[in-house]
Amino acid sequence: MRKALHILFLTMLVCLPAYGQKTSMKKLESQRAQLEKDIALINRQLAQNSKNSSAAMNTLTLVRSKISAREKLIAGCDQTLRLLNDSISVCQGELNRLQARYDTLSLYYGRLIRGSYKNRDSRIWYMYVLSSDSMGQAFRRFGYLRSLSAQMSDQALKIRETSARLEVEKERLTTLRNEADEMRRKVVKERASLQDEEAEHSRLVSQLSKDRKKYQQQLQEKNRQKEALNRKIADLIRAQQEAAAKAAAGKGKAKGGKTAGKTTSTEIDTKLSGEFAANKGRLPWPVEGAVVERFGKHKHPVYTNVDLPQNNGVTLTVKRGAEAKAVFNGKVTQIVVLPGYNQCVLVSHGEYFTLYSKLKTVNVKAGDKVVTGQVVGTVDTIGGEDQFHFELWKGSTPQNPENWLRN
Repeated sequence: MRKALHILFLTMLVCLPAYGQKTSMKKLESQRAQLEKDIALINRQLAQNSKNSSAAMNTLTLVRSKISAREKLIAGCDQTLRLLNDSISVCQGELNRLQARYDTLSLYYGRLIRGSYKNRDSRIWYMYVLSSDSMGQAFRRFGYLRSLSAQMSDQALKIRETSARLEVEKERLTTLRNEADEMRRKVVKERASLQDEEAEHSRLVSQLSKDRKKYQQQLQEKNRQKEALNRKIADLIRAQQEAAAKAAAGKGKAKGGKTAGKTTSTEIDTKLSGEFAANKGRLPWPVEGAVVERFGKHKHPVYTNVDLPQNNGVTLTVKRGAEAKAVFNGKVTQIVVLPGYNQCVLVSHGEYFTLYSKLKTVNVKAGDKVVTGQVVGTVDTIGGEDQFHFELWKGSTPQNPENWLRN
C-alpha cells in the first residue's frame, strides 16, 4: 500500500507541472492569436486611411496601439519560448533517465543470455535437477530454473517497453526543439516589425510637431466633440434618474407611504442592477476590434503639455460595417445624434447604463427592451475612421469598461 502511494505521489509530481505548463501554453497561444488579430485589424485600418495630412493624428493613434499590441505579442512569444525551453529540459532529463534504464536492463539481460548460453544444453539442466540430494532440493532447483527463464522473458519485455518510450521521448524532444526554433524566428520577425513601427511613430510625431498650429486646431475640434458627448450622456442619465425618483415617489404616495427624498429604483430595476453587477468581468464585448483609446485622463502623445478631455469609455478600431451588440439585458433609454459620434444609443440596466456610439444605422428605438447579444446598430465610417466608442456608467459615475468586459 505504501509503495503504491509512493508511486502515485511521484506520478503527480511529474504530471501536475506538465499539466500546468500545457494550460499556460494554450492560454498564451490564445492571447497570441488575439493580438495578431488586433494587429491585422489595425493594419487594415491604416491601409484605409487617406494619405493626406488630416489623417496623421488618427494614424498616430493606430500606430501607437499597434506598437502596444506588438510589444505584448513579443512578451507572449518570449514567455512561450521559456516554457518550451523548460519542456525541452524536462524531456531531455526523462530521455537521459530512460536511456540509463535501457542500458542497465540491456546489461543485465546480456548477463542472463550469456549464462543461459553456457548452459544451453538441456541435458545439463536435467542433470542439475536430477542430481539433487532430495525431492525438496530438486523442486527448489526446478523453481530456480523456471524463475531464471521468467526473468529473461520479463527483462526482454522491459527492454522493449523502455525502447518504445525512448522513441516517443526522442520524437517529442524533436518536436519541442522545432517549435522552439520556430518561436525564435517569430520573435526575431516581430522585433523587426516593432522597429519599423517605432520608426513610423517617430516620423508621425515629427510631422505633427512641425505643423503644431494646424493639428492643434483639429485636436481642439475633437476635444469639443468629446466634451459635448460627456455632457450629453451625463444629462441623459441624470434625467433618467430623476424620472425614476419621481415615479417611485408617486408610487409611494399612492400607497400612503413616505419617501426619504432620495433617488430610488423600482423592484425590477434593483434586480436588474444586481444581475448586471454580478456579471462584472464577464460581459461580452459589444464589437470585435482592437482598443485604440482607453478609459481615463491622458496626456497628448505629441503635445505632452496638453491634457486630453476625460475619456469616459473605450474606442475600438473595427471592421467596416461591424455590428454593435448589447452587452446585457436592458431598455433603450434614448437615441441621440452628436457631432463626431453620429448616432448614439443609451441603454439602461437598472442603475447601470451602456452607451453605443459612432453608429451609422440603429436597429432599436427608445423604449425597446434589448437582450444580451442583440444588434443595436452598425458602426459608421467617420472621417475615414472605422471606430466604435463604448461607455459604461454606474449611475452618474463612468466606469472603465475594460474592468467589466471579458478579458
